[in-house]
Formats: sequence, structure tokens, C-alpha cells
Amino acid sequence: MLRASILLLRVVRPLLAGGCLALVLGAGAPLAFAQSAEAPAAATPAATPNEPEAAADPVPSHERLATLLRPLTSDELAEQAAGWRDRLKEKATEISTLKLQAAGGPPAAELARLQAERTVLIDRLKTVLDEWERKGGDPKEYRLYASAVSGLDVDVKDTAATVAFLQNWLLSPQGGLRWAVNIAAFVGILFAAWLLSKILSSLTGKALSRVKGASSLLRSFMVNFVRQATLILGLVMALSALEINTSPLLALIGGAAFVIGLALQGTLSNFAQGLLILAYRPFDVGDCIEAAGVSGIVDSMNMLSTTIRTFDNKLMIVPNGKIGGDTITNATASDTRRIDMTFGIGYDDDPDQAQAILERVVTAHPLVLKDPAPVIRLNELADSAVNFIVRPWSKTADYWTIYWEVTAAVKKEFDAAGISIPFPQQDVHVHQVSG
Repeated sequence: MLRASILLLRVVRPLLAGGCLALVLGAGAPLAFAQSAEAPAAATPAATPNEPEAAADPVPSHERLATLLRPLTSDELAEQAAGWRDRLKEKATEISTLKLQAAGGPPAAELARLQAERTVLIDRLKTVLDEWERKGGDPKEYRLYASAVSGLDVDVKDTAATVAFLQNWLLSPQGGLRWAVNIAAFVGILFAAWLLSKILSSLTGKALSRVKGASSLLRSFMVNFVRQATLILGLVMALSALEINTSPLLALIGGAAFVIGLALQGTLSNFAQGLLILAYRPFDVGDCIEAAGVSGIVDSMNMLSTTIRTFDNKLMIVPNGKIGGDTITNATASDTRRIDMTFGIGYDDDPDQAQAILERVVTAHPLVLKDPAPVIRLNELADSAVNFIVRPWSKTADYWTIYWEVTAAVKKEFDAAGISIPFPQQDVHVHQVSG
């Protein structure tokens, strides 16, 4: 028996000297300060700044309480929630009793002190409820109770008492000073997010500008995405600084996104096609394209539509879904282009003379490329004319200049040489049958 007692004492002594992780004060009692190894076991820890004096029943700081709650199970957290709810109930009862007992209204300073203590208890209860909810608990009833007993209780009919109460509340660490810090943090976080979004978007644009093959559409999309994502993240953090629980808000956004996604399937299709266009880069801003029945120069693009400026300066906004599901012709994707032209002469004209004129006009034009060499051949004996194909090569930017100038020059040379350009015609033979 003596040996067993000695062994038990050796096991218990380190626990008493080092302290436990948390002191659970009876069933459902809230966690108090854990005693450190340096402090005597019987010593009472001092209350943290901005918290009510409660030497016999101290209230742990928010950070310390969160640390103590982390290893607890859902059932243990349910007991903690009930314990902190009971402490909050006692403080709310104390405030109500003060109001009933004080003749001519409760002392403003005393009422402000009790309400500050109540605010601290509500904060600690919410900390427990957040941890409990993360581990599968249902703290709805507790949150409703905390919301019901919170707030300022002021009799506005008593002007002097109201002014005194507001003065005490404004100077209280759990009242006006606390919300001043929260509002300052809210504004500061928003400003920091805005400034950070500018910096990150600028760095993203510069980084993508150095990536070989990255289109301006991709750069524009990534810059806007980084800026907006940073602003949204900053807004969520700023709301947290105002002590707003953003978990239900995020869950609501997720549910709304699912419903909106079902309702906007066509819009999401355009969005998906926009991502594919950015990934495969079939065209870029400034390219001359033909897509979805629209021809023109790409003016801009977002994730839902592409803006094309037609050659007669009309602005056409085409959904990305139509562009991605149709054939895309990009006239400026290559540096050079072949110009396809056809010239017809009459059957009575000399084809060798026409061949020589066409070769002279094409090779004499300064913008026609020597390599690849132009192709000029008699191609077809058509119904009304003998057709020559003329296929010179040019820089993409010179395509229409060469097309128009060569056409005009061929017409002048044919007229000077007496070569006709026949109209479409048909021979009609009438057979008369005698009766």
C-alpha cells in the first residue's frame, strides 16, 4: 500500500507543478485561465486588460480561450457553451436587478460597467459557439439568446441619465473605444486591400508582359481577376473586423451561386468559352477576324462577350459562346497573305498578250513580295470569258492596297491594249419547226 501511494504521488506531482491545459469548473462550467508552471497553484491570475475584474472567476482572453477550446470534442464544447450561457444569464440578471432596484434610474457608470462585462461574456460565448459549430454542433439557440440579451439598454426619456450613460459607454474599452478600433480597422483593411490590389495587378501585368506568347486578352483578364479577388478578400476581412460572422455569408454566397448557375446556363457557357479563348488564343485585340457571321477588328473582350468593330465602324458585341462554337477566321494571324484575283478576257482576245500584261502589272507593284513568287495562269474557259488567276503575295497590312491598285492597273492596261473584259452572256438558238 505504501509503495502504491508513493508511485501515485510521483505521477500526480508533475501534473500539479506543471498545470493542466484547462480547468473545467464542474459540468458545463466555462474554461478559466490555465495556471503556468512558474505561478503557484493557489495564485489567482490577474484579469487581462479591457476585461472585468473577476479574481474568483477569471475570464480568459479571446486568444487564450480559443487555444483551450481547440482540443475539445463536440460534446465537451456543448457543455462549455451551456456554461458560458449560464454566466451570461447571471450577468444579464444582475443588470436587470440593478435597473429595478435603483430609484430614479441605475447609476450610469455602474450600468456601463456591467454592460461592458456582459459584452465580454458574449464575445467568449461566441468564441465557444464558433468552435462548436466547426466541429458539427448546432449553436443556433445559443446565438439567438446572446443576440437577445445584447445591446444598449437606455431610457431615452431621462436625458441626463442617457447623456451620462453614453459618455461612459463611449469611454468604455468594451463600448465606444472598442467600436472605434473596429471601424478604424475596417477602413484600414479596405484601404490596404485597395492599395494591395493596385500593386498586385500591376505586378501581374508586368509579369505577363514578359511571358512570350501571352496575349493582351489574357493579361487584361488576369489583371482584372487579381484586382477583384484582392478587393473581395479584403472586404471579407474588413467585415470580420466589424465582428461580423462571415461564415453564414460565405455559405449564402455558395448557395446563391449554385442557384444562379442553374438559371444562367447560357451565360456560364459564354464564360467557359471566354476561358477557352484566353487559353488557346485564336485571336487577340487588334486582329482582323471573321467569327459568328461578323467580320471586323477585335476591339476588346471580357469573359462573356467579344467586341468587334466592323470595317464600316459599327460596334458588334458577340457572345463568346457563338464565337467558340463557330469557325474563326483570323486574317492577321500570319505576317503574309496570298491575294486571290481573277481576270477574264474575251474569246477573241490574245491570251498571250493578256498574260504578259498581268505579269508586268503584278511584278511592277512595289508592295508585291518577290518570295513567294506570284502565280499568273490561264485557269478556266468559262461560259463567257477566258479566266486568268492572279495570286501575288503581300504583307498582311498591304493586302487591300495591292488588291485595289492591281485591279485598277489591269483595267487600264487591258483597255489600252484593246483587250475586252466581257459581260456574262448566253447564246440562244431558236429552231423553227414547220408544221
